[in-house]
Amino acid sequence: MGLKGCEVELDNPWNTYYAGQTVNGQAKFTFDSPKKVRGIIIRFLGEANTEWNEERNVTTSEGKTENEITTLKGHEEYFKIQYYLLGGKNSSETELPPGTHTYPFTCALPPTLPSSFEGEFGHVRYTIKVTLDRPWKFDQDMKMAFTVIAPVDLNLNPRVKDPFKLELEKSFCCFCCASGPLSVITSIPQTGYVSGQILPITCEVDNASNVNLSAVKFELRKLVTFHTSQPRSEKRESKVIISNLSIGPVNGGDSHTFTQQMEIPALPPTNLSNCGVIALVYDLHVTCEVSGAHRNLTGKVPITLGTIPLAGMKPPVQYTDVPATQSEDPSLAPTQPVSPASPPASDGAMGGALGWNVADSTGGGGGLYPNIPPPQFVETQYRAPTIAGRDDSEHTQMSGEGGFAPRYPTFQFNNATAPPVNH
Repeated sequence: MGLKGCEVELDNPWNTYYAGQTVNGQAKFTFDSPKKVRGIIIRFLGEANTEWNEERNVTTSEGKTENEITTLKGHEEYFKIQYYLLGGKNSSETELPPGTHTYPFTCALPPTLPSSFEGEFGHVRYTIKVTLDRPWKFDQDMKMAFTVIAPVDLNLNPRVKDPFKLELEKSFCCFCCASGPLSVITSIPQTGYVSGQILPITCEVDNASNVNLSAVKFELRKLVTFHTSQPRSEKRESKVIISNLSIGPVNGGDSHTFTQQMEIPALPPTNLSNCGVIALVYDLHVTCEVSGAHRNLTGKVPITLGTIPLAGMKPPVQYTDVPATQSEDPSLAPTQPVSPASPPASDGAMGGALGWNVADSTGGGGGLYPNIPPPQFVETQYRAPTIAGRDDSEHTQMSGEGGFAPRYPTFQFNNATAPPVNH
């Protein structure tokens, strides 16, 4: 058999790094019999890919109608580093004896990388691939993915610190008789948040009309735009509902003020800076559903998701009279629940540990924001079913079960409980 096992271990326990860090690790090969190789190659790759199919009916020269399928693709490569851990391109054969052989490696990540992202029609992905270069035989590969985070400090964006108020108002005409207006005002204390944070929502409903308000529905949405360049430039938009809740009803002539909360799960930061084929924004979409044949009122509140929370942020009162529910992306299988945990403290001697100094700048008794607790690194519920790429073969072994879910900085704040604030 020869190769019994191959394993890549990184110096960061969560396989998560910030852009600009150094990735250190080791590749372990276990053989149950002597193995002849020309060398062992390691490749680090950062890239973004988008892809989907479009169908259309075309008429042939014979007058027949046929279904034509076109595959649209987009691609960006951010870095590619490859070198030999053993041997070389023109090296002679080396026979490795049975047992375990360990080869250390290192790679400095560029500082301008976009954050890891897995979506319905594309991804930003970072992988490590080790290859047994065997003369006169097919190569044996092992591939794994790791997470890269591009820090987004909300404190550097003054616009996300301000409260936001969405005002929706409508007057209805019933049998030629005008009624008073329906007014729905949705307020949030700021528009900048981080994963793990509570999004407090205050909704004031003044229904002076003679039409009943059935419900006000809130949806935290992830809006993704994918771009392609081959064989032509196209774009495709995807709307994913992260979580949602509903309040109401409020009958005509009544008024009511609701106070609600949504917890933001582990998600990639806004924008995916330095990525030209995938754009990412978030919003809080508001729908006011009214009875009868009247058109609903809709609006949206912009949400910016960062990796470092606002330093002056105070935890909201922990209360919700209708809990928000998180929604699943039907195109991406959710991961199993994981227990968040912060990486262990380190003296910074290794590349991965050094990266946590970026996180440590948000808390831990020092750094830029000593009052902010350090983040935990939690798998997102949106995962890729496979990390197989266009250059992988049937002989490429995928780490784990082949799927991958990035980890994102997630904060836990100590929120006190309180009674309802509804009126």
